[in-house]
Amino acid sequence: MKTTVSVAVVVLLLLAVPATCSAQAPQAPPKVYTGNFGAGFSLTGGNSDTTNFNMSGEMTRDPKTRNVVKISGLYLRSSANDVETVDRLLLGFRDEYTLSKRTFVYGAFGYMRDPFKDISYLLNPQGGFGYKPILTDRAEMTVSGGAGGVWEKNSGSDVHASGSLNAGENITVKLTGTSKFIQSFAGLWKMSDFEDALYHFTVGVTTALFKQAELKVEFVDDYKNVTPNPDIKKNDTAFIVSFLYKF
Repeated sequence: MKTTVSVAVVVLLLLAVPATCSAQAPQAPPKVYTGNFGAGFSLTGGNSDTTNFNMSGEMTRDPKTRNVVKISGLYLRSSANDVETVDRLLLGFRDEYTLSKRTFVYGAFGYMRDPFKDISYLLNPQGGFGYKPILTDRAEMTVSGGAGGVWEKNSGSDVHASGSLNAGENITVKLTGTSKFIQSFAGLWKMSDFEDALYHFTVGVTTALFKQAELKVEFVDDYKNVTPNPDIKKNDTAFIVSFLYKF
């Protein structure tokens, strides 16, 4: 009887060891780099020939410490009847340092080129403070503000330099397990002339197609209150559909 009990105990221990080891197996470390890149294209023919192309990308470096680096880019190009109508490039870099769960300081750099707004280039380094009034598993809202400098070059004129005030907000809401709503706003005001302001607004949705691919539909609005030429329209909008590859 004692032998039977001993054998049973040994068998149970042998069975328990693999289960225990499996339960305590270390999980794969979280990714330090995440993001996406994508493109969209449309072509029409007949009474009018139009071509529309967009390319975008985002990358976040988050080693799960206090420091998070974000890089983004958007390029839009369109033509109608072989005449170029849009050629816009936006680039952004942002480094955030967490102070608490909801607060952070940041340094950022923005670049814009838009010949149709007569902007050869616009550079905007800045720094400031940010706060997250909404921070849940389903939704996140971030507001930030700061100051910096702006250098704008227009064709046929010298570079105009000024101090800048900056403000922005971002909202992300998970609609389902595979889709989300995104919205962002950024404003830049020149200290030398507060009427000379630049606003960038984006709203859209993304939905997963499969594990590493998403469909993104968004509306983008760029508004510059003071243009180098009165014939240049202040407002430029774009409706963008693109396919994204996630990494």
